Formats: sequence, C-alpha cells, structure tokens
Amino acid sequence: MYRIHQIKLSLGESKESIPRKICRKISIKGLTIKEWKIVRESLDARDKSDIRFIYSIDFVPEINGSPVICRADLRKMEKAGAQAVKTERYEIPEVRHPERLTGEEQHPVVIGFGPAGIFAALVLAQAGLKPLVLERGKDVERRTADVEKLWAGGPLDSESNVQFGEGGAGAFSDGKLTTGIKDIRIGKVLEEMVRFGAPEEILYRQKPHVGTDILKTVVSNIREEILSLGGCVRFDTRVDNIVVEEGLIKALELSVRTEEGKVRKEVLNCRDAILAIGHSARDTFAMLKEKGAAMEQKPFSIGIRIEHPQEMIDISQYGKPAKELGLPPAEYKLSYRCREDNLTAGRGVYTFCMCPGGHVILASSEDGGVAVNGMSYHDRSSGIANSALLCDVRTEDFGSEDVLAGVEFQRRYERQAFRASGARYAAPEATWGDLRDGRAPQVEGCLPEFAVAALREAMPHLGEKLKGFDCEDAKVYAVETRSSSPVRILRGRDGQSLSIRGLYPCGEGAGYAGGITSAAVDGIKAAEAVIESMKNR
Repeated sequence: MYRIHQIKLSLGESKESIPRKICRKISIKGLTIKEWKIVRESLDARDKSDIRFIYSIDFVPEINGSPVICRADLRKMEKAGAQAVKTERYEIPEVRHPERLTGEEQHPVVIGFGPAGIFAALVLAQAGLKPLVLERGKDVERRTADVEKLWAGGPLDSESNVQFGEGGAGAFSDGKLTTGIKDIRIGKVLEEMVRFGAPEEILYRQKPHVGTDILKTVVSNIREEILSLGGCVRFDTRVDNIVVEEGLIKALELSVRTEEGKVRKEVLNCRDAILAIGHSARDTFAMLKEKGAAMEQKPFSIGIRIEHPQEMIDISQYGKPAKELGLPPAEYKLSYRCREDNLTAGRGVYTFCMCPGGHVILASSEDGGVAVNGMSYHDRSSGIANSALLCDVRTEDFGSEDVLAGVEFQRRYERQAFRASGARYAAPEATWGDLRDGRAPQVEGCLPEFAVAALREAMPHLGEKLKGFDCEDAKVYAVETRSSSPVRILRGRDGQSLSIRGLYPCGEGAGYAGGITSAAVDGIKAAEAVIESMKNR
C-alpha cells in the first residue's frame, strides 16, 4: 500500500477521477490503480476563484498488470510523493488469566456515560470484562424529552439535561470530531462510531462532524453493544460518595431514582472505578475534595455565543453562498491576543465550538443558573451560524486558593445570567452593537469586566479576519462558561488518582481532554490502565 498527497479536485469534479489523477502525477507507463481509498479530505478556499478539494489517498499500484514494482519505477513513485505505508490498527488489550479475576474485578465500574465513559466501557467489554456503568442522568431518548421540555419553557431537571445523561454534553453539540492530539486510538474511536451509525466520511474529512441527531443513534447503539458483551448500564444512578480505606477504593454510595420519582440509597462494592464525570459534575468535585482527592485549579474560558446568518459566513469564506457552490456551510476559527497595557492584560480571545447551520441552546444543569452552548444537526440546515466567543480566565482571577474556586467563578456568572433573564431559564441576549456600546447591561452584567473589555478590543480585529463578523446586528447570548473543566483531578502514569488507588480519572471532567474525540481517547486509555493494573495483582 502506498500513500500520495495533494491530489486535487475542482468543485463538481467526481471522485472517480482520483485514480486517473494519481497515474498522471506519478507518470509511469503502464501504471494502473488496483485499489484506493481516501484517507484525508480538506477544502482549500484561499483562492475563492479556484476552490478545490485536496486529498491524501492510499492505493495499490500495478505496472503492466504486475504488483511487483522495480527499483526504477519505485524511485519515480517516491519522486512524485508516493510513499509505502503500513497501516496500524488499534488492538484491544488482553486480559491475562480472566479465570483468576474476582467478581469485583470482572465488573470494573465506569462512572459517567459521556464520550470518555462510553469508550472506556466499550473497550473493557471488548476485552472480555463486564463493566458496570453508572450514569446519573437518563438514557438518551428520555433525556432528549427532558431537554426539549426545558427549551420549551418547562422545568430544569438537574439530573437530566444538556450536561447529564447518556452521551454527555457531546450529545447536544455540533458533534465535532476534530482534535489536536495524535494517537492511534483516534482511528479506533472513528471506526467504532461509523460501525454504530455515523457517516463513513468522518474517517477522512479534515473537519469531521456527526451532528446531535446522529450522535444519539450512535450512543444508543454502542450501549446495546456493551450490553450484548455482558456489560450493564444503569441510568438514574448517581455516585454520592467513594468509600476509601487505607488509600484504596472499597465501595461507592449511590442514589438511585426510581420510576416513581423516589430516591433509594445503595452501597456497591468496588475495586476499580473509571471516573468519567464530565466538566459540569460540580457536586462530585465537591465530594472528591472532601475525600482528599488530589486536585488542582485549572484555567478555562468565559464569554458569549455570537450568531450570524450562515450565508454571510459562506460569502466571507467562499465568495458565494455555499448552496450555489455545492459546498457545506462554511466554518471559521478566529483568535486575537489582547494588549498587555490595559485591563485585558494580554488575554486571548477566540472562537470555540463553531456550529455552521446550527442553534444556540440553553445548557443549564444547576438550579438558578443559565449557561449557553451551540448545537447542530447533521445537515446543518438552520441558516444560522454561531460560535462561542471566549476570553481566557486565569486561576488568579478566581480570587481564592480553594481548589473549587473556578467552580464558584462559573456559578457566579451563571446566576447573574439567571437573574438578568428575569429568574427564568432563558439566555439574556442583545446585539453586538449594543454590547459594544454599553447598551446591553443584561449581557454585560453576566461577564467579568476584563472579559467585556477583551471582547470589545478583539472584535474589530476579528472582523478584519472574517468580513462581517463584527457587524452591529450580530446577536449575542450569555453566558458561556462550560468550555472546559475548572479543575484537574491529578493522576499518575498508571492512570490512577494520586490519592485514591483504584480510581481512574479521565476525560473532560478530570481535565485531560477537550472535545468528543480526545475524551473518548482518554477513556480508552483509562480502560487500558485498569486492564494493566490487573496484570500486577
């Protein structure tokens, strides 16, 4: 198998022309392409008069009908940029001597069923163990019903919302699968998602996304796979306490919501527990602090959601509306570094979680607090583009050395947003022009002074990078506080908590990931760490 890069197709040009373009680029007489597949697709729109798709392709060549390539032709292939590749595949870790495992070892616990917990449980099950998943929220079907009631003006269920429930916060998002990490486990994550219902294009697109509608199907299908392999998934089951003896986890104290709405208490013996609680499990952070778990403050960001007509973004990026060109809705990623000599003190301002053709959504999970986020369905057809517009928050901004001071910082501004909305679960909103000119106290009051100053300084510069981004009538919504976890739960090289042996913190909530893919990868690593620890017992 060989790989070649920079195979270019113009808009409207069929992918079936790719083998011919490979042959033309390599230019060896008698060359044919026996097999080929796309491994990378990106869109180059820098020249709006000549927008092209750029491909990396894996292919199997034959020369005059023979798979044997002579040295002279091999040199020609290499000169054209074709290199031999060996495809690596993720291997499920082996559980040694499973017959020796005790009952508790056969059923490692996974706390939380977002991306990290889902993939931790899947790998454990595929390795022959029978994980027990504890998820405080509901399954994705019932959870969706609760979220839609909230969005329609109904009550907030603090255990079943955009943050808590099957699929985690990622289930109500754009479903972006981009990540800055390099890891063989990424292939595992993407391949499993395709196997369970995601479109195959996520395997090769530069900016893959699934959409919340398809993500829900993928999540429920993976759950069924875990069950078929002997695992167990318990919803409406919150971990209230970790019982620790001599530095080792011994049991979990649970609150279980019944179908009648009552709560019963349980104690579950436990030897290994993967902690995949997500970035909004504030009560669990507080419990861990009380248990003396090793934790530290972690910086995060705060800001607003900003919304524009999607067609405006398309024209800025492509030169024409996306539909006219047969292209997907355009995306953007912007950033600016503030000056050092004023209130903003060199802070970064950046867009995050951009949702083409998406929706601004209410993402509250705590009584008396309002938080916003963005979401897209797979077709990204709303006609509206939105993204978080964030300013970095430093630990010195928290005003306290307490490990949970960042949580209180988030909570303060979410409660101000709740009050600004008239004590309703609705996002305070305004136009950018009003916020810029000090005429939107309902939004400005939901942000720290330095963040407002940073946004005002940054916007003209962002508007130079993306025409129209700083237009006066762009809508803004407050407040976005959940871009990442405000704490890090410290762990060693073996994946275990530095203070509670047998506890494996992972994912966004533990401060080791940022997004669906990296959280899923970290969940797989946690599963591997559990299996590795069993080898030394």
